[in-house]
Amino acid sequence: LGEWGCQFPEELFYQWGGMPIIEIVDRLAGMQGIEMPIEEVATRKEALFCENLAQLKAVPQVLEHINSQHGRIPFAVVSGGTREAVESSLQVLGLLEKFEVLVCAGDYRRSKPDPEPFLMAASKLHVSPESCLVFEDTQLGIDAARAAGMAWVHVPPPWQRL
Repeated sequence: LGEWGCQFPEELFYQWGGMPIIEIVDRLAGMQGIEMPIEEVATRKEALFCENLAQLKAVPQVLEHINSQHGRIPFAVVSGGTREAVESSLQVLGLLEKFEVLVCAGDYRRSKPDPEPFLMAASKLHVSPESCLVFEDTQLGIDAARAAGMAWVHVPPPWQRL
């Protein structure tokens, strides 16, 4: 985004987490009055993300839950990221095989805060929304989980974690 003179403050990054990159770039361009080739910027973002995957670290408390509950309950990832980015991230973290279902950008029509992505994940897992527990780091995601009738846990941004 900086290559186009576009600002994306970290706080806004966390507010919009889970939103597909195409939507993020489009919204930022509109807010800042910048004309950017949205697809090109999104593709560049994905390439930079992949280049930096080795630096990716899981949230310790969420990782603890995954490791303690794997094999006892089914897991899904619901993300605004592309399937390639989500799979690559989980592979780097050694977690890909722990998730039965991935719901990624392009799999749904309406992104968070709409409940569609979470409801799709529950359906693919063959579980009721009421029996789901969502770990979310954004208000958009929490709103989507709540709208889907799912319980949720707020994962604070890095600067608020212990």
